[in-house]
Amino acid sequence: MTDITHSTTKPHLLALDVARRFNAVLIELATGEQRRFKMTNSAQDFDRLVQFINTTAGSWRAALEPTGDYHRPIAHRLLQAGVDVVIVSSVAQARYREAKFNSWDKNDPKDASVILDMLKHGMVMRYVDPMVAGHHDLQELSKTYYQVTRARTKVLHAIVNHHLPLYFPEMQRYWQTTRIEWWLRFMLEFPTPAHVRQLSKEAFIDQAWELVGRKVEKTAKLTEIWQMAEHSAALPHALDCLAVETFRVSLRQAQHLNELRRSLEQCAERVLSSNQDYAQLISLPGIGPIIALTVLAEVGDIRRFAHHRQFLKYCGFDLAKLQSGTHRGREQLSKRGNARLC
Repeated sequence: MTDITHSTTKPHLLALDVARRFNAVLIELATGEQRRFKMTNSAQDFDRLVQFINTTAGSWRAALEPTGDYHRPIAHRLLQAGVDVVIVSSVAQARYREAKFNSWDKNDPKDASVILDMLKHGMVMRYVDPMVAGHHDLQELSKTYYQVTRARTKVLHAIVNHHLPLYFPEMQRYWQTTRIEWWLRFMLEFPTPAHVRQLSKEAFIDQAWELVGRKVEKTAKLTEIWQMAEHSAALPHALDCLAVETFRVSLRQAQHLNELRRSLEQCAERVLSSNQDYAQLISLPGIGPIIALTVLAEVGDIRRFAHHRQFLKYCGFDLAKLQSGTHRGREQLSKRGNARLC
């Protein structure tokens, strides 16, 4: 019996190798005809591509490799145009390219052809647009919190590794927790031993009383600091010198980032207070508001996974084992899922 191929039922295929400024595009129409061109990440080029799709009869299927966030605008436009959008794994694409061309020869046109081949063979994954799925706001809140935390960590490392050895190295012993609001307040007021020793012990204790934490023996701690400041290894800075002011700049920056991070945490709790998935997540041991926010921001609707193993694989928590011949390695987490959830 002769096979009859209905070309009209085949979708048109679109492969996109996404970059920061230019995208390599490879189109294969249902008739087999291929078209290759380059487009910019601009509204004008998006409009031209969507116009071509709308004027070409038939269904469309597009595949792209997620690249930072540069793929998000073009993927959203394609979804709005009714195109079925899928993604290819970066690891799978690299291995497929090496197997196909027998070399590690990476360039945009070649990557586009690899993406097209993987699309034809079904070696793709579902793409979920956060804006269409409705969790774009959560994702941006989570990513902003992550960036603020990174900036805060960088500033705190600068304070500990650069400023403290020069200005007041003995205060390192009180650097104990990640929540160091009292420490920052104190150092802003007394950044060097000279600022401490310019006051008598009684005057220093009275002025610094409200700066230190509540659940401490304040008199003993402040007396210890006052005595410690008498023989400090710090450089002899003048009270009003420019160097001390630069130290205070870093302290204020850390203080601001602390406040910003706290406000983002409060915002997350307020936004997710009525979310049932959030309530279930924070009920688990070891999961707080920020981890729960990250999970919901990256996953979106958890119920879109048909099985819990699919969710574990998406997070990179599925088990993997190296096996070759008689050698069998130990099972361990693959850690090849979402980078922010691994």
